[in-house]
Amino acid sequence: MSYFERALIVIVLIGALAGLAGVLVVLRKRVLFAQALTHATFPGAVIATILGASLQLGALIACVSLAVILTFLSRIRGQGTQAASGVMLTAGFATGVLLQALNPSIPIQIDTFLFGSILSATWLDGIVAAAALFAVIVALLIWGKQILFYLFDAESYAATGAKPWLIDAALLMITTVAVVAAIPAAGAILAIALIAAPAAAARYFTDKIVVMLWLSPTLGVCAGVSGLVISRWAGVSAGASIALVSAAIFFIAWGTFTMRRPAIVGAAA
Repeated sequence: MSYFERALIVIVLIGALAGLAGVLVVLRKRVLFAQALTHATFPGAVIATILGASLQLGALIACVSLAVILTFLSRIRGQGTQAASGVMLTAGFATGVLLQALNPSIPIQIDTFLFGSILSATWLDGIVAAAALFAVIVALLIWGKQILFYLFDAESYAATGAKPWLIDAALLMITTVAVVAAIPAAGAILAIALIAAPAAAARYFTDKIVVMLWLSPTLGVCAGVSGLVISRWAGVSAGASIALVSAAIFFIAWGTFTMRRPAIVGAAA
């Protein structure tokens, strides 16, 4: 099997995972939070490389650490999640830049990590993406109803005597797993496009959550495969190509929704 065929398999898995997790990110209104996580992988990867550990393991630990910090900050009275995410986003990325500057001899390709290199993806990347996708699907099958209840009415969910923080923690872990798995395809900076754009586009196409859970992964796979093919044909960065295709899918969905809305309003009148 050629490197390109292997990359296609990996991007299909990552696209499906990012699209599925993206639905939860968009519905929970945690896109900026997810972006902060993507940037937090950078210092984690640098530290892991310095210590001779796995790059993805370092990225995962950094994401989990940031998720815990952001959860704590968001619970402080008068402190919103969006503001905390914005601060941690820049702080996390700046920390990675500083650590890399202080250790210029570390064997890490910064451009590859930041912008992705799906063509050099390994079977280990595919296994990680497949395992993460399987875990997210199982989590949704087991706790899907509770998660959706919490997403649409957190106050009523808490009133039932359930513990909202458990669901919130599960959503954070799903987001973290998707971010770490998407790094080989789109890199730390552009991964948010593959996570948020397909889900946001799916929301324009349908208001049924079950349909979104099928449509968003499908759009994620289409964006990943199309971006990969275009990058090979044009000789450009795969991560940038995938991000641009993801954005194009979103704008097509937005444009379709905008054109349909006057017709729908007129028919209702």
